[in-house]
Amino acid sequence: MDSKESMESREAKDSIKSQVEGLLGSRPRQARHLLAVLQDIQAAFRYLPKEALLMVSEKLEVSAARVFAVAGFYKALSFSPKAERLLTVCQGTACHLRGSEKLIQTLESRLGFKIGQSSTDGRLGLETVNCLGACALAPVATVDGAVHGHLTPEKALDLI
Repeated sequence: MDSKESMESREAKDSIKSQVEGLLGSRPRQARHLLAVLQDIQAAFRYLPKEALLMVSEKLEVSAARVFAVAGFYKALSFSPKAERLLTVCQGTACHLRGSEKLIQTLESRLGFKIGQSSTDGRLGLETVNCLGACALAPVATVDGAVHGHLTPEKALDLI
């Protein structure tokens, strides 16, 4: 790594530390607030930077192993950057029986990337969940949390 890359890396880490310090300032520094702090960090960065997790461990006096375990447990949290917009297709029983698999195939084909991936520009991501709890609207998908029901492959394409 040359000195310019090293300096940029150091500046990025300093920026992360500064932002995390600000986020930590908005919550009590107690271990019971770990998940809330991780959610704040996820919202700020669209992922959980390693430097941020290590800082949370230190500031909340929680082992790094526990911080990483909690971060890895929840699907809403990610160790790598998530897309700016997220399209989530339900794969629960009702949705599966009413065609969610065809929605997924159509979206993957049109978007050019698979479930769990994002567009090359990082603007749109595609994921699945086991259930969105909107079975009466099956098949269902969300775009940035907004629920869209009774989808057909054509209607799903209109979401992107």
